[in-house]
Amino acid sequence: MRQLNYNHLYYFYVVAREGTITEACKHLHLTPQTISGQITTLEEQLGLALFERKGKRLILSDNGKKVFSYAEDIFKLGNELIQSIEPNTIHKRMTFDVGITDVIPKVFSYEFLKPVMAFELDMKLNCHEGRLEQLLADMAMNKLDLIIADQPIPNNVNIKAYSHKIASCGMSFYIARSEIDKVQRPFPECLNDLMLLLPGDQSRLKHSLLSWLESNKLNANINAEFDDSALCKLFGQAGYGVFTTPSNIERHVLENYDVVLIGQTDEIQEYFYMISTERKIKHPAVVSILERNDMLGGASLTI
Repeated sequence: MRQLNYNHLYYFYVVAREGTITEACKHLHLTPQTISGQITTLEEQLGLALFERKGKRLILSDNGKKVFSYAEDIFKLGNELIQSIEPNTIHKRMTFDVGITDVIPKVFSYEFLKPVMAFELDMKLNCHEGRLEQLLADMAMNKLDLIIADQPIPNNVNIKAYSHKIASCGMSFYIARSEIDKVQRPFPECLNDLMLLLPGDQSRLKHSLLSWLESNKLNANINAEFDDSALCKLFGQAGYGVFTTPSNIERHVLENYDVVLIGQTDEIQEYFYMISTERKIKHPAVVSILERNDMLGGASLTI
């Protein structure tokens, strides 16, 4: 039986993760010739071509993607082993790195992640905002333990991760208290007379809203679009148009912004997803979140 050389596998793993041999050299403190030679040896041992060269970048072949997936699991497990047997590990602070897409309401993220701060282990929470594509790339490089998003992993993204639906709800519509006199007709017909503030292209919700407006023969009088939901609320509060949020944060919006609720619909559904590298959730922080929010099974979270 052939024995795998784990040094060779690790050099391959770092090159695949970094994208170029030059970047891998910085991490491994080896010359490009040494790394190239070790990868060639691994390819000869496996009988597979692991990379395709495109310009200065090395792109994983289909076989390379499969080997990388195994290597990722192998070295992640090795790191967990070292941490579990390292002296005084119990006194070292755990970290929990979470990526949050820009379109997720801040209050939802806060309520969802709050149980981590009360976790019985000493754990440091690190939150990172960004576009889903970048966050998934960071997860592929083991930089994130969890992603909170408004959509599952896109079909065209090749990453070994899993989407778990954690909440769903309808949509609520608000107008600035100073503009309430402009609402002359019942909801949703009143939207024909008002300017709208919509989510930006990053949000799956934008397309759902536009489809709903069209199906109800309502005008889409769009005054502005926002990737940042908090900024959208501020413009709405200032009277620049009607804005909408998931209904599960309705109470928070009414308590913290000078706005009035003008309507709600369940015909538009907002979904919240948790993306992790685990099919069956085992990370202690994530287990704690799910238990304390009682969100197993995709139950809605009311804030």
